[in-house]
Amino acid sequence: MMVDAYLLQFLQEDIGDGDYSTLACVPTNAMASAKLLVKENGVLAGIEVIKRLYSLYDETITLRCFKNDGDPIKIGDVAFIVSGASQTILTTERTVLNILQRMSAIATLTNQVVSKVSAYPVTILDTRKTTPGFRYFEKEAVRIGGGTNHRFGLYDMVMLKDNHLDYAGGIKEAIQKTRDYLNTNNLLRKIEIEVRNLDELNEVISLGGVDRIMLDNFTPNDLVIALKIIPEHFETEASGGITIDNVLDYARTGVQFISIGALTHSARSLDLSLKASV
Repeated sequence: MMVDAYLLQFLQEDIGDGDYSTLACVPTNAMASAKLLVKENGVLAGIEVIKRLYSLYDETITLRCFKNDGDPIKIGDVAFIVSGASQTILTTERTVLNILQRMSAIATLTNQVVSKVSAYPVTILDTRKTTPGFRYFEKEAVRIGGGTNHRFGLYDMVMLKDNHLDYAGGIKEAIQKTRDYLNTNNLLRKIEIEVRNLDELNEVISLGGVDRIMLDNFTPNDLVIALKIIPEHFETEASGGITIDNVLDYARTGVQFISIGALTHSARSLDLSLKASV
């Protein structure tokens, strides 16, 4: 299972050949509890992941959860109490907090963006601007926060961006070569193409052969103009420089999808703490 492999890797990265701080001063048979204390308002994400991490490392650990993935949290809340071997709680503490703080940050930001545009029929997407080795968890946090995952990797959707178009010899060549390749290899994949201006947009519309048009770095005003000329059978997506501060302007245009790299690459870790119960 991919998630298990990642979690075990995260633990190994931190523990190495031993948590000597804990091994040196905490008895092997000591038992204890600790509480996850919320120190910043937001949306919680990563609880199910943490449950799995504890079970992989020490199946005798018990977790009493008061908050679940997607729940709003506020300063002073106790999200869960973990009980079991003191050594386990200490050795896994930083990995547990790193996962929860990062995932909760992304879920919180995503929820804020989704809430801001809730009056409009637009879908908020993430991107592949993720941390290597942590993509699954970051995209899961977007989903928990109310967003929708775009393609997970390079393999589950075709996206022809500016460099593809330039290297392929142009828009026409890129689309035709892509369709030929998919047909030859019996691959069923949606095709999305990026356009940078109205000239490129008109060329794509006249050629067809794609499922979605990404309007990259269009201003909201330019986006309105572009959407008026795009036939209904094309899906439309806005991307490039979109943040929580300007997302409402883009949602008002009527575009179907808005992709925001900042959901994952700019979310600041939520302040959480694991405090020993003594």
